[in-house]
Amino acid sequence: MLNQVLNKIDNVQEESITVWCDFLKFPGIGTDPTHHADCRATANWLEAYMNGFGLVTSQHETTGQPAVIGRWGQEQSHLPHVLFYGHYDVQPVDPLNLWHAPPFEPRLGKTERGRPAIFARGASDDKGQLLTFLEAIRIWLSVHGSLPFRLTVLIEGDEEGDSEHIARFLEKQGKALKADIVLICDTEIWDDDVPAITTSLRGCIAEDVIITGPRIDLHSGYYGGPATNPIKVLSTLIAKLHDQNGRITIPHFYDGVKPISKVKAAQWASLKFKAKDYLGEVGQTTASGEKGFTLAEQLWSRPTCEVNGMWGGYQGVGAKTVLPAEATAKITFRLVEGQNPKKIRANFRKYLKSMLPENCKIKFATHGGDSTGIAVDEKSPWVKHASAALAEEWGKPTALVGSGVSIPVVANFKDFQNMESLLIGFSRFDDAAHSPNEKYDVECFHKGMRSWARLIGKVAEGKIK
Repeated sequence: MLNQVLNKIDNVQEESITVWCDFLKFPGIGTDPTHHADCRATANWLEAYMNGFGLVTSQHETTGQPAVIGRWGQEQSHLPHVLFYGHYDVQPVDPLNLWHAPPFEPRLGKTERGRPAIFARGASDDKGQLLTFLEAIRIWLSVHGSLPFRLTVLIEGDEEGDSEHIARFLEKQGKALKADIVLICDTEIWDDDVPAITTSLRGCIAEDVIITGPRIDLHSGYYGGPATNPIKVLSTLIAKLHDQNGRITIPHFYDGVKPISKVKAAQWASLKFKAKDYLGEVGQTTASGEKGFTLAEQLWSRPTCEVNGMWGGYQGVGAKTVLPAEATAKITFRLVEGQNPKKIRANFRKYLKSMLPENCKIKFATHGGDSTGIAVDEKSPWVKHASAALAEEWGKPTALVGSGVSIPVVANFKDFQNMESLLIGFSRFDDAAHSPNEKYDVECFHKGMRSWARLIGKVAEGKIK
């Protein structure tokens, strides 16, 4: 049963690449109003594509871009139910002058390592990734005429912008989208040829901090010294957010944070994830995070507080002897499982207010929705058999890894549908997602399809129920 599908995946590879390239031609930049019609066209293409291989499709309005849903076998209640999630929107292409070819004219080329790849915006994030699954489904159905599970596919168009759009949609859908598991293909393989399942994600909250002092900018000769300087105040407050060991000083910040198990610590240690290799690519040699924790722990299991921007006063050419009336900083927190974003924000604001000197006022602004840290049960049958399926395809044991990034929809599925997610991806770290000349290796696209087929085969064998 499985071998027939794997053979056909190999035999129709060029056909799958053509589908992929057709998909990449749509400039669906969801954050740009001038491309909203392109997002609609992308949704229309997806609906026709899925309908063409037997899925019952529908398009749904959201507060942002339209969502596309495809379903198969919903009446077969005896089968397990799988929901696959992906996104069709892409990042803006700026700076355009750094692209070697037009970003929405996909081309087959070679990477710096000589590997065949498709270059285009969205090639990896997330069009190539989600098509590894959909093409595996298409080919499985063409061979066997049915799937061993009920399937719901949800493809949205706002992932690269405002995650609140899909959050509101999922909350409204409620049990209508309930399934046994969510499959997501928007992550990476671990090493050049080591497959991976991401079993933890950090959440994120973002805050602007604005300090105001004098009612107007002041001449530093007349007021320097006695008048309060908001930049000085803000920089002092920021400096107090960490102690000498890199530990965050906000009261109750670490409430709910649990140490990783000995088993996981040993597993992460086996990955040989070294600072000199990871940070060497960006011109650094040692990890500067919280002392007493490995690089993997700093990235995957420890929360952070980072300053992303800070400004105030004169920033033009030459000197201007001025004390600014206002100073601003942008701060984000990456949170791990067990932390409460609302409490973190409240304690952060309370802490800064408690240290504010006289003659100053402070105000805050929130950006985007809160996302919580997520951890997947590594003992679940889905993780177990997906690990086996990936290892069979790639010829190496599957790495169970964490990720320092946030995928808010994973928390949304947990909150609104009470569903766990299985994050399997096939991109490589040199794919330049979000950057000029984004690419996705043909090998990853091909082996990704074969990997999903192997997982489908595990369900067909009755190993996952």
